[in-house]
Amino acid sequence: DSLRVALARREFVLYYQPKVDLRDMRVVGAEALIRWQHPERGVLAPGAFLPDIESDEVMIDVGYWVIGEALAQMDRWRAQGLDLAVSVNIAAQHFLEPNFTARLCQLLAEHPATPPGRLDIEVLETSGIDDIDRVEQIIAACHAMGIGFSLDDFGTGYSSLTYLRRLSADTLKIDQTFVAKMLVDAGDKAIISGVVGLAAAFERKVIAEGVESIEHARSLCSLGCFLVQGYAIARPMPAEALPRWHASWPDGAWAGFSPA
Repeated sequence: DSLRVALARREFVLYYQPKVDLRDMRVVGAEALIRWQHPERGVLAPGAFLPDIESDEVMIDVGYWVIGEALAQMDRWRAQGLDLAVSVNIAAQHFLEPNFTARLCQLLAEHPATPPGRLDIEVLETSGIDDIDRVEQIIAACHAMGIGFSLDDFGTGYSSLTYLRRLSADTLKIDQTFVAKMLVDAGDKAIISGVVGLAAAFERKVIAEGVESIEHARSLCSLGCFLVQGYAIARPMPAEALPRWHASWPDGAWAGFSPA
C-alpha cells in the first residue's frame, strides 16, 4: 500500500532520457522514466519498487499517472517552444483492462494542445503478453488515435518473432544487454544486426538503448541502426533540465561524429 500512498502524496516524478537520430544529430524524443522521491530513502529508480507491484492493481493506477504526467509535460515544453515526442512504458496488465483505450482517449482529451502522435507507448516484450489478439486490438485502437507503439527489450523474450509477426508495433527497441557487449561479443552484435534486418523487412523503425560510448554509436550506425539513447547521449534527467540540455546538443564530445 506504500505505493498507493506515494501516488496520493504525489511522490512520483518522471525523468526523461533523450533519443537522437545519429544521421543528423536531431533529438527525436525522450523516454519517460518513473522515479520515486521517497521521503526517507531519496530518489529511487524503478527497479527498487516496481517489481514488488507488477501483479498489483496499483500498477494500473501508476501507469495512468505516468501517461497523464507525460502529456502534461509535453504541454509545458510546447509552451516553451520545445516540441518533443515522449514514450511511456506500460505494464502488460493494462491490456487486460477493459477501459484502457477509453482512459487513453480521456487523457488525450485533457491535453488537446499535444497531438496524440507525439505519444508513444512501450510495452516490455518480456512482460508475458498472453493474449496477442487482445494486444493487437489495443495497438490498432492506439493507431486509430494517432498514438505510436513500441516493443521494448526486443530480442530478450522467447516470443520475439511471434510478436513481430502478429503485433503491428511501429518500433522495435533493441535491449541494452545486447548493446552493452556488442563491441566485444560477436554474438550480441549479430543479434543486433538480425533485429535491424527484421525491422527493415517488416517496415518497422528500430532504436537501440544503452548506448554508453561513441564507439557503440558508430558500430550501431554501421549496422543500420541510427536511432539511439543512452548515457553517451544523456542520462535520464528532470523535466526542467531537458530544454537546457536540448539547446546544447550535440556537445563537444560528439564534434565531427559521422554515421558513415
